[in-house]
Amino acid sequence: MHNDDVHDDDELFWQEMADVAPLRRERRVRRGGAGADDAALAARRNAAVTQPGKDRNPLREDGIEPLDPWHVLAFKRPGIQNGVYRKLKQGRYPADARLDLHRMTVRQARGELFGFVEDCLELGLRSVLLVHGKGERKPKDERLSVLKGAVDRWLRELEPVQAFHSAQPQHGGTGAVYVLLRKSEAKKQENRERFLRGRVPVD
Repeated sequence: MHNDDVHDDDELFWQEMADVAPLRRERRVRRGGAGADDAALAARRNAAVTQPGKDRNPLREDGIEPLDPWHVLAFKRPGIQNGVYRKLKQGRYPADARLDLHRMTVRQARGELFGFVEDCLELGLRSVLLVHGKGERKPKDERLSVLKGAVDRWLRELEPVQAFHSAQPQHGGTGAVYVLLRKSEAKKQENRERFLRGRVPVD
């Protein structure tokens, strides 16, 4: 397929997905916020870290390097078009969902991030926003964020994550990150059918 066709397909995808943004964003804000209210979520968090052999989460809590609050997170896998990555950096893709990890412990964030990405893949969402904060004030006016360092490492380790970049100021700046997820197989097929509709002669 020609690159222009791929580009047009991606543009059509983002236009179609923009309509679902309010529903997913609202749900994830409630689930990821400090007031997460259902017992099932608490049980899932606990199970993710306390039941050996049942944890499918590959993310590790050890050896995380804290990052400066102004450090810009940036990552792109091979094959991601420069134009797509540039739009992600500029905040030009509306977030289909949002997860607020701010003030969570590393252990809580590990479970939430993994579950969030799984949910997004199941629902066919591609562009999401993660809020990790900029860290706590330390002695001698040094500020470092362990959670920010964790998010930087974890996103690189999750194969469905295609690219990420620190957000624009209006979306949280270096206290948040835009994330581009892999297109689900179901969504790929839907896009193919939409693209080919009316272009394939019927016998």
